[in-house]
Amino acid sequence: MEDEKIYDVAIIGGGPAGASAALYAARSSMSTAIIEQGMPGGQIATTDVIDNYPGLPDVSGPELGQMMLDHAEAAGAEIVYAMVTGLERAENGTFVIQTDGDAIFALSVIVATGAAPRTVGFVGEDTFRGRGVSYCATCDGMFYRGKNVFVVGGGNSACEEGLYLSHIAKSVTMVVRRDEFRAPKGRVDSLLARDNVSVRYSTSIAEVSGEQLISAITFTDNKTGCSVTETFPQGSVGVFVFAGTDPIVELVAPLVDRAPDGGVLTDDGMATRTPGLYCAGDMRSKRLRQVVTAVSDGAIAATSAYSYVEGLR
Repeated sequence: MEDEKIYDVAIIGGGPAGASAALYAARSSMSTAIIEQGMPGGQIATTDVIDNYPGLPDVSGPELGQMMLDHAEAAGAEIVYAMVTGLERAENGTFVIQTDGDAIFALSVIVATGAAPRTVGFVGEDTFRGRGVSYCATCDGMFYRGKNVFVVGGGNSACEEGLYLSHIAKSVTMVVRRDEFRAPKGRVDSLLARDNVSVRYSTSIAEVSGEQLISAITFTDNKTGCSVTETFPQGSVGVFVFAGTDPIVELVAPLVDRAPDGGVLTDDGMATRTPGLYCAGDMRSKRLRQVVTAVSDGAIAATSAYSYVEGLR
């Protein structure tokens, strides 16, 4: 390791939190590496339009993600495209980040790995994933142009994606397990104003089945417990699941404490219980997981990392 470059800070994840952290770290004259395994932007790269980021109304997710990462790179951050496979803190306090390429060494680390879509557990959900079951309307919506789709969920994300799908699909049926939506009324009103959108309240999907593609869906009435199976021409129907997200914390699990919701516990400076290790964005335990809160987390984490590294000099 004596011959290896040691960064002041290495940032794992190129979404809003990671890009913001890289920008602030680089502008503080810290040697900064940001490690991203896929498309810049993280989850927002799968979002067609973001309309609640201040100052940039109606910007596409991929566009915003790329702009954020470009901004960090222009400030001096080095972007490394690699898959991180391990993270440990050496006895001398230096962090070692294992990747599918070369190992990366850093005095401090900011982890911003985000969160992953949550499955709901109906029979056939895993079997038909990518063959009729999807978790990303902007990724897969075009496969269902002129077809019938069912959207599972009653929260903000489900309404947003249902509205997006209503411009593509023949019909959109919202499958809401409660007797009302959890999303804000304005969002729900916009969705239900679409002529091709309908709702099945107090309903859950129990099973999807078929041969290569879905041709049958079993619905359960959550009030009566009764189930009914409806059949469709194979390939004419899709199920989109939007039931929340789970924080992606496996990489740091041995080094942090976690809350009941699975998110990482940090202090106000994004510090974990491991000195020099910070977590930011949707992987944290927090009340609101949005682009704007992730960006804030990243800026705070970078500022904290700067103070930590300065204390080592």
